[in-house]
Amino acid sequence: MNYRRFGKTDLFLSETGFGAWAIGGAAKVGDLPIGWGQTDDNESITALHTAFNQGINFYDTADFYGLGHSETLIGKVFGNSSDVIIATKVGQKPGMDRPVEIDYDRQYIVKACELSLQRLQRGHIDYYQLHVANLQHLQQGDCIQAMSDLQQQGKIRYWGISLSTYNPFPEAAYMLQNGFGHGFQLAFNIINQRALPLISEMFENGYGIIARMPLQFGLLSGKFSSSSKFEDTDHRSFRLTPEIIETANKLLAEIWPIASNYNISKAHLALSFILSFPEISTIIPGIRTDRQAIDNSAPPVALLPEERNCITALYLNGFESLLNQMQKQG
Repeated sequence: MNYRRFGKTDLFLSETGFGAWAIGGAAKVGDLPIGWGQTDDNESITALHTAFNQGINFYDTADFYGLGHSETLIGKVFGNSSDVIIATKVGQKPGMDRPVEIDYDRQYIVKACELSLQRLQRGHIDYYQLHVANLQHLQQGDCIQAMSDLQQQGKIRYWGISLSTYNPFPEAAYMLQNGFGHGFQLAFNIINQRALPLISEMFENGYGIIARMPLQFGLLSGKFSSSSKFEDTDHRSFRLTPEIIETANKLLAEIWPIASNYNISKAHLALSFILSFPEISTIIPGIRTDRQAIDNSAPPVALLPEERNCITALYLNGFESLLNQMQKQG
C-alpha cells in the first residue's frame, strides 16, 4: 500500500481508503432508502479488519450512514487506536416534513460531533466534514465557526467539506477564496469528471483531496445489466434505472479493452485512473466484504498518457449527458 500526504496536514493516508457508507446497513428515512441494502455486521467487521491488514489506514464515514451504525461499527473495531485515521461528516439528519433535513446550525454541529465521538469511541476526529453544505450555509458562517471551535477544543484535528456530486464549483470556490478548512471530498471517477478542473487548484493551495464514488455506484465494476435489480433499501433502486445502466455499459465498452491489456478487472482500471492523478490524496471505494477489501487495495497500474487521455475524452463525448440523466434521478 502506498501513502499520500493529505494536503499540508501531518496526515498520511493510504491511497485506497475504506468507504464506510455501505456498512451502515439498510436504513431508510421515511420511504427513502439511504443505504446499500441489507448487510451483516459480522461480515462488515471482518471487512474492516481485512482492510487494515491490507494497509488501509483511512476510514471515511458519516453520522448519516445507517443513522450512526457505520460509525458504531468503526468504533467497535478500532476505538481510539492511533493506527487509523478516521473521517466522518455532519449536516444531514432525518427530517420532520421531508425525508432528509440539512442542519448546519452551530449548536447542532457541536452536539452531533459529541455523538459521533461517542459512537466512534475516540477522543478526537481526525478529519471532520460538512456533508454537502451549500454556498448559503458557508456564507452564513455558523458551520465554519463551529468547525473552528471544535478544532480549538481538540475535538477535531482538521476539517473540510464534502462537495456536491454534480456541481462542486460554488462551494469549492468560496472555500478556496477564503482559505477555509484543510481538505475537500469530491465525486471523481471515469464517468463523473466534472470536478477535474478544480483538482490542481485545490492541490496547489495545500488542500487534501478525497475522491469518492470511484466506482460510480458500481457501474464501473462492469457487473450490472439493464435487468439488474436492487433491494428497496438500496438507494440504487431509484438512482440506477435500466436506461442509465444500459447507456453506461455502451459508453464504457470503448475503454474496457484497456483493462484487458493489463489483465486487470474493470474496477481495478477505474481505481487506477483516479490514482493516476498525483493530486488525489486517497480514493474511498465502498467496502463491505473482506474480498472487496483485498481487491480494492491492489496497487494501481500505471496508465499511459494516451490511455488516460482516451478516458477523459470519452467523458466529454458521452458521459456528460449520462451524468445529466443521473442528476435527474437524485
